[in-house]
Amino acid sequence: MNIGFIGLGGMGRPMAEHLLGAGHRLAVWARRREAAEPVLALGASWVDSPAALARQSEIVCTNVTGSADVVGLAERMLDDLAPGSIHVDFSTIAPSVARDLALRYADRGVHFVDAPVSGGTAGARAGTLSIMWGGNSALTGRLDALFACLGKTIVHVGPAGAGQVAKVCNQLVMVAAIEACAEAARLAAVSGVDFGQVRAAMLGGSAGSRVLEFFGEKMLRRDFAAGVEARLHHKDFVAALGEAAAQNIPLPVAGAVLQALDALMAAGWGGEDTSRLLCVLERASGYSQRKENA
Repeated sequence: MNIGFIGLGGMGRPMAEHLLGAGHRLAVWARRREAAEPVLALGASWVDSPAALARQSEIVCTNVTGSADVVGLAERMLDDLAPGSIHVDFSTIAPSVARDLALRYADRGVHFVDAPVSGGTAGARAGTLSIMWGGNSALTGRLDALFACLGKTIVHVGPAGAGQVAKVCNQLVMVAAIEACAEAARLAAVSGVDFGQVRAAMLGGSAGSRVLEFFGEKMLRRDFAAGVEARLHHKDFVAALGEAAAQNIPLPVAGAVLQALDALMAAGWGGEDTSRLLCVLERASGYSQRKENA
């Protein structure tokens, strides 16, 4: 297929490489051409604008930071997308924005598909992402070949916006579990118990999880280098609480976790890993690592 791709960061670049490896013709655009050089070296072609990319692509893929970025790209492409073409957005954006874009696209005879992913950069590199998509189910045949290059678990969740609802649900569970790991680590420390031993016991019990395995180890080693930057989880929780407010439902755990993420952002740790939630708890209780290690 003739595919366009915008968003060649830690997630987007390996996804674009998989599409090239599967034999698709790939055109790319980026705000900085140097970001595209690795995929250009593999055979992708460069275009000078999102509009030019839209004109030559039957499917345009985007994987950018947030709602405003996707809306901005849509406004630059909408007049140039051919009727029947598809814009597949792999970003995590507000469900309401995905629904609005789908309506705008439908007025032009163009399809908008929200297809957020889970699995992180490791899953993107391995081609094992979980892809949860919302849009017209009649597009399944056209999208299967695309998604098969990128992911292992592909689920059509429902109409436009449903993919984003699924993604924020995923984030609610995952980040709440990161916060729970941080609280367990903090409780163990102030009780004079080795969290490494606590974690080893938990991993063999009912609390064992990928979150405890991965983020718990980062907390144990005090390795706060970002896998996924915490600011992105903060953005996702803002979207989740916004959707909850629109639906008039309470999310009490999510609200508490968002407050912890707010404190993380206020501390200037948004560019680091979400395991920094441990440091939020430490700061709140006047933590001094030197004192505790004495």
